[in-house]
Amino acid sequence: MKYYLGFDIGGTKCAVVIGEKNGNSVIKKDKIRFDTVSSRGWRAVVADLISSAHTLLERNEIESTDIVAAGVSCGGPLDSKNGIIMCPPNLPDWDNVPLADMISEEFGFPCKVCNDADACALAEWQFGAGRGCNDMIFLTFGTGMGAGLILGGKLYSGSCGLAGEVGHIRLDSDGPVGYGKAGSFEGFCSGAGIAAMAKKMLSIYNGTTTIPQDDVTAKSIAIAANGGDKLANAIYRRCAEKLGLGVSILIDILNPEKIVIGSIYERSNHLLSETMNEVISREALSLSSKQCEVVPAMLGDEIGDYAALGVAKTFSEA
Repeated sequence: MKYYLGFDIGGTKCAVVIGEKNGNSVIKKDKIRFDTVSSRGWRAVVADLISSAHTLLERNEIESTDIVAAGVSCGGPLDSKNGIIMCPPNLPDWDNVPLADMISEEFGFPCKVCNDADACALAEWQFGAGRGCNDMIFLTFGTGMGAGLILGGKLYSGSCGLAGEVGHIRLDSDGPVGYGKAGSFEGFCSGAGIAAMAKKMLSIYNGTTTIPQDDVTAKSIAIAANGGDKLANAIYRRCAEKLGLGVSILIDILNPEKIVIGSIYERSNHLLSETMNEVISREALSLSSKQCEVVPAMLGDEIGDYAALGVAKTFSEA
């Protein structure tokens, strides 16, 4: 039996997961999760990653020689080619950490590092809502807005690994700031962007609202919208309009079969999909939009596990 090892590295949580190779797929077998606590420094976190991997191998009675490859999913910027993590914003002291080499030297099997948007695209393509597609876009739509691109049946990363930074696209001359740019796709379609829109609209709203003004988040606004709150629903409609515009641009440029959207859309697509689709039908090329299905992601809280395993699987087969 052969296995893959995955490392999912986030600003608050890390996970190490082992998956069993099963034909052309992977079955998740076991997992260890722990708090990142980035203030401890990257060396302490890497030590925990390696220790957790040893624990997984030992308790599942798996030899390192049975591991085909390891994959790392982590927020960028990264040097994926050389397996180096280059100080992501949510990991302050991870400056040029050669993680792939460290894991390979420790265990003896190859390791590939991939940014989390690309890794999640691989996960949904191989194991989730994008299965069977040849051309698929995954949109993160969580803390930020980024994309992973599967084009021609392969992950497309661009000339310097920055393909898919769709959050930087300006959708309006003014609006919430995201990715350092006012009116950007990320400004309108992210957790922080939805909260920023809400705070601005709350400041001029004269009606009553159930949005808790001491806890203005995408989640609290969605709860209010689900309860029929008019302002909360207006905020989500505004977000949906911009989501439809951003998606229309991607449909026109890349002509995908499917766009899979995670996180906020996965949880709240009932608040977003109708308005989004109205905008797509108006803005995108008709033939292209009719060929493209926009769907919520399927993997939910397990996407990070499958993202890391998907990186290992993809690059071991390349």
